[in-house]
Amino acid sequence: MIEVNHISKRYGAVQALNDVSLRIRRAELFGLIGPDGAGKTSLMRILATLLLPDGGSAAINGVDVVKSYRAIRSSIGYMPGRFSLYQDLTMEENLRFFATIFNASVEKNYDLIRPIYSQIEPFKKRRVGALSGGMKQKLALSCALIHRPSTLILDEPTTGVDAVSRQEFWQMLQTLKSQGITMLVSTPYMDEAAMCDRISFIHNGCLLQTDTPEGIVQRYSGNLYQLKSGDMYGLVTLLRAYPNTASCFTFGEFLHLQMRADGEKEVNDMMQYIVNHGVTDAVLRKIPPSIEDCFIKLLSA
Repeated sequence: MIEVNHISKRYGAVQALNDVSLRIRRAELFGLIGPDGAGKTSLMRILATLLLPDGGSAAINGVDVVKSYRAIRSSIGYMPGRFSLYQDLTMEENLRFFATIFNASVEKNYDLIRPIYSQIEPFKKRRVGALSGGMKQKLALSCALIHRPSTLILDEPTTGVDAVSRQEFWQMLQTLKSQGITMLVSTPYMDEAAMCDRISFIHNGCLLQTDTPEGIVQRYSGNLYQLKSGDMYGLVTLLRAYPNTASCFTFGEFLHLQMRADGEKEVNDMMQYIVNHGVTDAVLRKIPPSIEDCFIKLLSA
């Protein structure tokens, strides 16, 4: 449904996208995972016909995004990372405005947005500028869907909203997927990656790995250890200086550690090293990796 072939984009000295190629299947919920500045927005703006690539090509449902941009715009729904609805209009006025742009009507396509819009419809006369973050998010998704697009492009749609609204939003995406809509969603949140059918890690404009969330985790090689101590600063300082440490980073109240060699002797030597340097209460256990652990390992490779 979405085909990206060797796309590149540069802003002055910054290479935002570097030879990116990607295939997204019909009715797939695909996640583009990476930190700020990784190139997610640039790729999405190219697919949404808002930005021209420097090289390469891209197509949605076989239609080139540069040569046939007008046809693309009528077949996609785009939700930019920055909230862009009209703050001085009411919810209802915004929805009708976007329906009119696409020669559609709220009444004709209400069945598609009902599960989303019905949650905020009691406030339809309220000006958008007075809405909460979660309500704005649901309205923006309703406006992106009102013309029945076959593809949704959602750029970090849950950034800045509360945890409950984030969960509700992803439940809505699963419902839309069951209706045959193809979705490309970018996010910096690794927990959201697990809700996608497939994901691609992107960093510094390059795709690092593409697979299902389960496949990404299964590719993780070596053992991962979790450590905790009363002196976490001292512990992380020691471990990052230890010669056998491959990576060590904070993860909530714990440290996640991978060693270059991690047999029983190597683990015992590492724990003895910690004790010899004054951290005597460290607790260690082996844990399965998360998607975030896999991403960090790719970055440190």
